[in-house]
Amino acid sequence: MHTTPRTVVTGGAGFIGSHLCAALLDRGDQVICADNFLTSGPENLVELRGHPRFTLAECDVSVSLPVDEPVERVIHLASPASPADYLRYPVETMRVGSAGTANALELARAHGARFVLASTSEVYGDPLEHPQREDYWGNVNPIGPRGVYDESKRFAEALTFAYRNRYGVDTGIVRLFNSYGPRMRPNDGRAIPTFIDQALSGEPITVAGDGSQTRSLCFVEDTVRGILALADASHAGPINIGGADEITMLELAKRVLAATGSRSEIVFIDLPQDDPKVRRPDITLARCQLGWEPRVSLADGVARTVRWFAGRHATGNGKAHPPEQRRRASAAATTSST
Repeated sequence: MHTTPRTVVTGGAGFIGSHLCAALLDRGDQVICADNFLTSGPENLVELRGHPRFTLAECDVSVSLPVDEPVERVIHLASPASPADYLRYPVETMRVGSAGTANALELARAHGARFVLASTSEVYGDPLEHPQREDYWGNVNPIGPRGVYDESKRFAEALTFAYRNRYGVDTGIVRLFNSYGPRMRPNDGRAIPTFIDQALSGEPITVAGDGSQTRSLCFVEDTVRGILALADASHAGPINIGGADEITMLELAKRVLAATGSRSEIVFIDLPQDDPKVRRPDITLARCQLGWEPRVSLADGVARTVRWFAGRHATGNGKAHPPEQRRRASAAATTSST
């Protein structure tokens, strides 16, 4: 008889997904990780593959989600999340937000499982409200380069509520803000891994625009706690999960320089189209409904992330991408939300 809770994590081999799978195993769940490795790699699962309660289902959830076992939760993270990835895979990004979300919802519906969508602060676009509350509808350019990601998540949210209202599926939506930490790819186009990789390589740190645009960063350990808090609750959401402290990208670059001890110079590059000028969540709802707030300070989180990247550089793993590929990634560097 099935007694141990079983959770399906789509996109479970990704940056946040792999940390989430580990946290679920640590608390005693059985975990089915569904991933096609489009923007992730098996290396994120090295420490999990031999675990007796861990199963890998290598599949494209936009096509099918082949899980026959009873499940209690479906947590849907699958999607390219960094600018470099969703600009490279725009159609795949839209498909996983639409067909992939539908397949994950159908799995939850079939098993009477709790469904949690990992959405993003990108649904707020370049916000005209600051800080952003969950009832703000956003300011998104649907046909701009970021639209493939923004609109795929907005559609996924609408579909999630449609399944809740039409079929009674127990659903929740979490909007993640600028998560960072170990296992990010150095060339994925997001600010922290880009800055750290450049600093450790002795290359110029490329700051977009004049560096005055702000983000509110959340260490991955805190992000995972927030996702699990919503998964264990009955709240429908959406609920913001993100850091409460706002920082400019120029100040972030300086903090990375200090944390790495690098002598790299800071140079300024063109600001990507539709890049949000500000980003900070109102986390009142998360505090009140989930008892959640971030615990890891930015200083501690950056230090822990730098140590992880430095370890990869020391073993040569941080130099898996040639300089020209790193340069192209840094040219598009920004701070996507997840």
